[in-house]
Amino acid sequence: MVDDDARLPADEVSEVLGLLAAATAADGVRPVSEETELRLQHGGPPGGRDLTARDDGGVLLGYARLELPHDGPEAEAELVVGPQARRRGVGSALLTRLEHLAGDRPLRFWAHGELPGSTELAGARGYTRARVLLQMRRPLEGVDPDPRPALPDGVTVRPFRPGTDEEPWLAVNARAFAHHPEQGRWSADDLAVREAEPWFDPAGFFLAWRQEAAGPRLLGFHWTKVHPAGETSHQPIGEVYVLGIDPDAQGLGLGRALTDLGLAHLRRAGLTQVLLYVEEENTTAVTLYERTGFTRHAVDVSWRSAPAG
Repeated sequence: MVDDDARLPADEVSEVLGLLAAATAADGVRPVSEETELRLQHGGPPGGRDLTARDDGGVLLGYARLELPHDGPEAEAELVVGPQARRRGVGSALLTRLEHLAGDRPLRFWAHGELPGSTELAGARGYTRARVLLQMRRPLEGVDPDPRPALPDGVTVRPFRPGTDEEPWLAVNARAFAHHPEQGRWSADDLAVREAEPWFDPAGFFLAWRQEAAGPRLLGFHWTKVHPAGETSHQPIGEVYVLGIDPDAQGLGLGRALTDLGLAHLRRAGLTQVLLYVEEENTTAVTLYERTGFTRHAVDVSWRSAPAG
């Protein structure tokens, strides 16, 4: 039985979070994105729905999240089946319901870790690979814990100030990721939800400012994150969460300077590894990260259905 709701009640949210934790432990990879987990817990834009699959006794077997963006031609989804319920048609039932709710829109769904079950399900339904997101990792051993990068004249780096820096950060984030289908669309609500998360630490959120005649101007940023043990690794692990440079400030060397400062912060926190996500097709970035010690660790695949008709 598959049910869908615009918002799940709190007790069902707790059930789903337990299912996600069980899938993470079984597979060694988070089954849905951070964005989906946040929308499960806090809601999201209009058009989003949570789907649950249960057996006749009401036991939770699987979960999916559907987004129907008002400004996009495609439906977007993520789904997960509990480890104890696999190979029983649960994923197929969830995908069938997602396709029904998507209507005439092509449907994309993410498969995190490119596990065999999701690949088989997508292939059997005629889906094709639309995007590939690489997770890359590197050890923090050898990172200078006290870097002093050379900055352009008039540029200083300081931590994010909650309640003050949100508006300029959102503006630069939108400019830096104007062509990114998710990151470039962040709103004030998206930022506020993350600021309220237990992991948020402004001390690890670095902003590069340049003093100009009209006042300080934000040029770029490096927002780091720390994942607790068991979420993406047996040990706590750092993340290059978002690294962005205003297009007008490209070529100043800020990307490398901000990267060094963020990695140093994570090393001083006692972490031994750091991860990041990058589009596989962004070969320039992938090559740059490989030259700085990152290696490919896992793959997330976005599968796309054929257009209706």
